[in-house]
Amino acid sequence: MAKKEYAFYPGCSSQRGASASNYLTSVNAMCKTLDVKITEIPDWNCCSASIGYAEGGELPRHVLNARNFALAEKHMPGQDIVATCAACWLGARESKERLEHSSVLLQDTQEALKEAGLNIKAIPEVRHMVEVLIEDLGWNALAAPVKNPLEGLKFAGYVGCQTNRPFGISGENFENPMYLDKLIETVGGEAVPYDQKVTCCGGALAFSEPDKAQAQIKDIVESAYDHGAEMIVTPCPLCQANVEIYQGHINKKYGTKFRIPVLYYSQLMTVAYGGSAKEAGLDGQVIKAPKLEAIAGKK
Repeated sequence: MAKKEYAFYPGCSSQRGASASNYLTSVNAMCKTLDVKITEIPDWNCCSASIGYAEGGELPRHVLNARNFALAEKHMPGQDIVATCAACWLGARESKERLEHSSVLLQDTQEALKEAGLNIKAIPEVRHMVEVLIEDLGWNALAAPVKNPLEGLKFAGYVGCQTNRPFGISGENFENPMYLDKLIETVGGEAVPYDQKVTCCGGALAFSEPDKAQAQIKDIVESAYDHGAEMIVTPCPLCQANVEIYQGHINKKYGTKFRIPVLYYSQLMTVAYGGSAKEAGLDGQVIKAPKLEAIAGKK
């Protein structure tokens, strides 16, 4: 029996075959090493993160999350829901709090769920994978499986905004959260201090107002470079995609020569735990991380 078990919500971007599927690959490898069982919620649906932008209304947004709650409770009663995507986690956490504090919204939601043959008996706790690692397993358990410490590698821990506010990791400072730095150090890497770790990557502005988003991404990457980082590490699929993919656009626009790999914490952990480059999902990088691949190749 696994040490810990959770109802797993992969989200649209991190599911198999999606843009951040390498995140899922590395999370699965990491969890296997840590003896954590994550069981995908059957027939899960989108967390509705984009509905707000499309003016779809409050009730549909919360009903979509509530459907996932009902499915998780039906198939994996008593288990916390764990998400890897920052937007999924944030949206689901908001829905949980709204439903728990508004009897009217809960009643309307239950009426909508009834059409699908579902109802909410109890709303599970909603956790980000990083919360599970730190709060449920603890730093000693995360350090114990390290076989290939990432010695000599310098990383900028890029938290971004969605895993920072309004909930964040328990006990962390919103202005300077340190959990990614500590995760980096736990697997043997060096976390460089820099001043952009909670700056927004521009999010959906990357499509609607690309100039504004790219200016913010430039600041993030530039600060990481200026402070000696060789790679950037994040817990958010949107942050990862924006900061990695748009470096080429920024180089053309500003005459810079950025080419810094942007990785997930789970990829670092998988490599440090002795996993291969494939198990860490390093083959899914747009900007390759040869120094990390070299450590993974030492198996």
